[in-house]
Amino acid sequence: MLPRVVPVLLIKDGYLVKPTRFSGGTYVGDPVNAVRIFNEKQVDELVLLDVDASTRPAGIDYALLEEIASEAFMPVAYGGGVVSAEVARRVTSIGYEKVVLNSAVTENPSVVSEIAGTLGSSSTVVSIDAKKRFTGGWEAVTQRATRRSGRTPAQLAKYVEDLGAGEIILSSVDREGTFSGYDLPLIESVASTVSIPVIALGGAATTADFAQAVARGASAVAAGSMFVLNGRHKAVLISYPSRSELKSAFAEGEGPIT
Repeated sequence: MLPRVVPVLLIKDGYLVKPTRFSGGTYVGDPVNAVRIFNEKQVDELVLLDVDASTRPAGIDYALLEEIASEAFMPVAYGGGVVSAEVARRVTSIGYEKVVLNSAVTENPSVVSEIAGTLGSSSTVVSIDAKKRFTGGWEAVTQRATRRSGRTPAQLAKYVEDLGAGEIILSSVDREGTFSGYDLPLIESVASTVSIPVIALGGAATTADFAQAVARGASAVAAGSMFVLNGRHKAVLISYPSRSELKSAFAEGEGPIT
């Protein structure tokens, strides 16, 4: 079996957006339409993140989630505003296989154990956003990279694994939306620390990047810009590599490590 290749879709105010280094955002379009296109392309699974659900007074847009779930023919994970086991249970009852936690992990760590105890570890995903330190290494950050955690990504990954998380999405703030390739040393530092799957995110430009991330320890790879933007002018175009392209990329192995 090939490693999973997962599109990550970001929602803001009900629409798909694609920021760069966690700021700004190119308008991508309607999330329901995007899901229909990814259905046709037979993607492995999707991750859907509502970037302002945790700060929006109304909270999670359940009506939108229901509409998306009714169209999705692949497993979908949802993150944004999931702050309790009760909320997580409601999200999965709509049809989502997994919930993704980010800020809630540092604000209320016990929520990881509560959700894992309710849904199982396999449905409990923690998203770790990593930003390079000026002094070297990385720090895990939250709230769209505006709040520091005081932990390295590897430390936080081990912590949430012990709490019951079953999977980690590891995102490089510095690489996000840049098409400059994954931060391979970052991936290796986290993947070598935990035994649960690590999904690499941030910077992918080609299928060769996927192979390099897996070679450094990622169990799966994810991308946003690569699947929704195209060309020098970054025009909106939803795409996904064919099975033969992915087989070829992973068969060639890691390629040159940069």
